[in-house]
Amino acid sequence: MSSSQKHWLYGAICLFCVEVFIAAFLHDRLVRPYVGDLLAVVFLYCLVKSVAPLPAGPTVVGVLLVAYTLEALQYVHLLQHLGLAHSRIAAIVLGNHFEWVDMLAYTLGAGLIWGAERLRGVYHQRYA
Repeated sequence: MSSSQKHWLYGAICLFCVEVFIAAFLHDRLVRPYVGDLLAVVFLYCLVKSVAPLPAGPTVVGVLLVAYTLEALQYVHLLQHLGLAHSRIAAIVLGNHFEWVDMLAYTLGAGLIWGAERLRGVYHQRYA
């Protein structure tokens, strides 16, 4: 595992811990539903980058498509079809109800990643 991949893994671990904290202890109307969704996209991005040194653009798009797919599966009530409607763990991991605003949160998370990667690229071009 390269040094860069280790940094991505550490980021993913930190974000996972933040997500667990949010899911377990925050029951508000902003952070848990929307910031949690935004951070979920960032977490998935870090996780993918920790496994494979893929280019930022396709990775952001791929992670965003995964998030959209999971939200679409909520729309068709996947947990009910799998008999997991009452599983707290399944609901935390996959979500349990569709909301269009979640799609916006995922998109904002992808935009945040894209912007951060662009800034990182500019920094490396100037100072490397």
